Amino acid sequence: MFQLDFYGTLVAASLVLLLGRGLVTRVGFLRAYNIPEPVAGGLVVALILLALRGLEVEVRFDTSLQTPLMLAFFATIGLSADFASLKKGGRVVGIFLLAVTGLLVVQNAMGIGLAKALGLDPLMGLLTGSITLAGGHGTGAAWGTVFSEKFGLASASELAMASATFGLVLGGLIGGPVARLLIKRVQSPGSLEPEKPRVPKGFEQPNKERSITPFSFIETLALIAVSLLAGTLLNGQLHDTAFELPTFVCVLFVGVILRNGLSALGLYQVFEREVSVLGNVSLSLFLAIALMSLKLWDLASLALPIFIILAAQTLVMALFAIFVTFRLMGSHYDAAVLAAGHCGFGLGATPTAIANMQAVTQRYGPSQIAFLVVPMVGAFFIDIINVIVIKLYLALPFFAAA
Repeated sequence: MFQLDFYGTLVAASLVLLLGRGLVTRVGFLRAYNIPEPVAGGLVVALILLALRGLEVEVRFDTSLQTPLMLAFFATIGLSADFASLKKGGRVVGIFLLAVTGLLVVQNAMGIGLAKALGLDPLMGLLTGSITLAGGHGTGAAWGTVFSEKFGLASASELAMASATFGLVLGGLIGGPVARLLIKRVQSPGSLEPEKPRVPKGFEQPNKERSITPFSFIETLALIAVSLLAGTLLNGQLHDTAFELPTFVCVLFVGVILRNGLSALGLYQVFEREVSVLGNVSLSLFLAIALMSLKLWDLASLALPIFIILAAQTLVMALFAIFVTFRLMGSHYDAAVLAAGHCGFGLGATPTAIANMQAVTQRYGPSQIAFLVVPMVGAFFIDIINVIVIKLYLALPFFAAA
């Protein structure tokens, strides 16, 4: 077994990103279907590691940097959001929230229905529904423990982690093809705000050159650090209370307060170019480490019925994005980008959704409203609504009897 330390893991993650860039540049299929670069490179490395494991060679990475990178990314999302933009996107956020809530209900109904049809415990269907797909690894780990301790479901945590891993991979793979299919149906980008010039912002086109000065870079780095510290402290204060939220939500919230508070007091205006650069670096490295660290053999250990459920969930996500999300959001270019983002966090996580949308907007053009709506819904609202939906399902008679 080879154990890479912090520096070795950072080198490996950087090489994964370079590999992904090379693959997307040279492989027409990946480019045509808007596969994000970290996903392309990360999956190739994960497959190589799976092959090496078959030869009894295992490589492990130091993942201590993964959580700080994820939190830094959400801090930059918060620092990029001003109240004027939030107000502008209010109606669109509400409509998108309806689509997201509908998917949560459908995912759990599909999981439970297929589990019962295949002779499995309905709790397994719930674990392969919105808990792990929309909720991700963190939500899956939390509910896996509950199902093991309260309901006596064996291997619940292992099933949750494997299902969340499956979702993370597929969420990054289907978003681009879904968007490509939908974009063929529209004439031009930007139909939500046709009266305003479409100037791409940082998270929409991350490769666009931006001027950076050392001092402004340090200022932005300080804002991110304050968001991380204050958000972590806030999460600690809310722990085991009715208002408990995931750490990344607290960090994002602090970022929003910092940006708008400093602006309202006339003390400081956030430089979006530095925020976007640091945010995109954090996002890319986070996804590279997450994907190259995937233990694909955990998925291989799943029983065939669980694979059937997860494959069905993937198909449902794609169909839902095409026939519900896209149409509900207006059947235009912005709706197509939103559909790609929905695939990302409907099966995986918000960073995957952002990567999906970046791959689309890098090729087809900016979608400012999508980069406003998806982080808000994916970070603020989905976890809260998911908990409500899960608890409503657990109140069903066959769960209550357990």
